Amino acid sequence: MTSSGKGLKIIMIFILTMGGGFSSALLGRNMIEEATSEEKGQSDEINNYLTDSDSVALVSTPSLLINEVDSVGKDAEERYLHLTEDDFALVAEELDVEVAAIKAVVEIEAGKAMKGFWAPGIPVINFDRTMYNKYTSKAASTEGAKGEKVPEGLKGYALKEWTELINARKVNAQGANMGTFWGMFQIGGFNYKLCGCESVDEFVKRMAYSELEQLQLFAVFITRTGMVESLRKKNWSAFARRYNGPSYAKRGYHTKMAKAYAKYSGS
Repeated sequence: MTSSGKGLKIIMIFILTMGGGFSSALLGRNMIEEATSEEKGQSDEINNYLTDSDSVALVSTPSLLINEVDSVGKDAEERYLHLTEDDFALVAEELDVEVAAIKAVVEIEAGKAMKGFWAPGIPVINFDRTMYNKYTSKAASTEGAKGEKVPEGLKGYALKEWTELINARKVNAQGANMGTFWGMFQIGGFNYKLCGCESVDEFVKRMAYSELEQLQLFAVFITRTGMVESLRKKNWSAFARRYNGPSYAKRGYHTKMAKAYAKYSGS
């Protein structure tokens, strides 16, 4: 195993994956019905529609090697630069999927710019009012955050989304973070456990650390939920059905991913 050249060190963690498929309740859930804004693009579908992670039966699987970012000696802004080919290759190897397949998901979820941040330390987000209302009472803590301020320098849609998130955090910080979709893969904060995090606070901290961390969270998420198998087979319909929800075909996620994969694979 080679290093990605970013001062990484490899650690062994044990992850879990879905056993016996999804429950019928989860399979029947269409998150687009709970979305709030057509402006949110892929998030109005909403992706990662596995909302009740505690109710999903999980079984142990072989361990997965992922990276722990070693920030010693790194420039603070270096972490927020685009993923390198080595980053993609490292995670793709551990997932046993093609780099082109991962890039296809990134392009559809984050856009052709494939960015996970609007500014250093300020990840791309989509705040969803319906999800926030759902998780305000389910958060481990329902306390509001004091002294929260909207990040400076944001404009347009980025400013709008972060303003909504900060205002919600002032009322219920963890509920707000759970009701938001984060990073280049637009993973819902309510899925923090399926991403291997102990808390939603840890999830947000990692999302705000680097694009490599966002990629790692995605890797654990699709492994735990069993979606990685569809990605390995390039079964775009199956992957999009589970990642983007039952209405994936209406928005053409499967065909968009297939087209993006063909571009990155050269096929």
